[in-house]
Amino acid sequence: GNMVEWCLPQDIDLEGVEFKSMASGSHKIQSDFIYFRKGLCFGLACFANMPVESELERGARMKSVGILSPSYTLLYRYMHFLENQVRHQLEMPGHYSHLEAFYDDKKGVLPDGKGTLSSQQPVHWLPSIHRYMYPEMKITHPAGCMSQFIKFFGEQILVLWKFALLRKRILIFSPPPVGVVCYRVYCCCCLANVSLPGLGGTVPESKPFFYVNVADIEMLETEVSYVACTTEKIFEQKRDLYDVYVDNQNVKTHHEHLQPLLKINNADKEKYRRLNDQRQMLMYSQEVGEDCSSCEEDLFILFFMEQNNRIFQTLMEVSASQDKTLTADHARGMGLDPQGDRSFLMDLLEVYGIDVMLVIDNPCCT
Repeated sequence: GNMVEWCLPQDIDLEGVEFKSMASGSHKIQSDFIYFRKGLCFGLACFANMPVESELERGARMKSVGILSPSYTLLYRYMHFLENQVRHQLEMPGHYSHLEAFYDDKKGVLPDGKGTLSSQQPVHWLPSIHRYMYPEMKITHPAGCMSQFIKFFGEQILVLWKFALLRKRILIFSPPPVGVVCYRVYCCCCLANVSLPGLGGTVPESKPFFYVNVADIEMLETEVSYVACTTEKIFEQKRDLYDVYVDNQNVKTHHEHLQPLLKINNADKEKYRRLNDQRQMLMYSQEVGEDCSSCEEDLFILFFMEQNNRIFQTLMEVSASQDKTLTADHARGMGLDPQGDRSFLMDLLEVYGIDVMLVIDNPCCT
């Protein structure tokens, strides 16, 4: 099995990290990178596989070099270093001076699970949206993959958006390499971003768990909301661990009451068309050399944030009104399909504890 060969600090609890930092099935590929979660920390590891003439190592030497941090949003900065180091460890095993120097330079205070850092300051996984951040958010960082994410899923992204907004347990399956799939986890969480103050203090946080394996089953059993990916097909059979299972571009759920959310309705198609229109306009403005301070990733994140804000702003206004009645016109104003999104709206009101009466049934039956 896998083993931790070396670490700093030496007294840190790394139980299970040897399986998180090297995805199951990685022996079939030459290199990969992997994001994962370990307690309150996030990790990034780079994996490489090198053939060797050694019976002891069965003809292949495989290693991962990784780092842990209380936040993952800046881990991408060190990917190049980790890629170099894992190659170095394959060619010259046991030489850790570069890693020691890196640790001495970058080490900080990690949450210990007992102090105020962990109990009063939760890990905020979503970076603030500031223009100055975007120049360095390339494809090597999770925020740089939103366009690939949307191209991959197409209209299905609207199905994922609804499940993310409802804080469902979403598990994405893919064979290795797993790096790009970790990016899809991040993008799923971004779909549910809301910037309205005071919304849903009791709503579970949508947590990006990134890569998980069978060693994480016990932990996943206690989670009410998460987004994760795995390379282990066995998870598909463990239906009590997830609400939504994504295999390649196929999104499915075994919960009967969530089945209607899998259908793409006219309002979804209209949203997808608007998103693509905005993207085309952005690309055109870049081509003609206009000063374009926005970028594609910015556009995608803000598109869904504005959509979510519009929905919750309307719901909060209706709940504060005298008759608390949500009509078909309200639904259309929120960019939703009064009939096709009825079950989605009902679930949304329940999850976020919004006191509103839904009257968007077929008019002939009211």
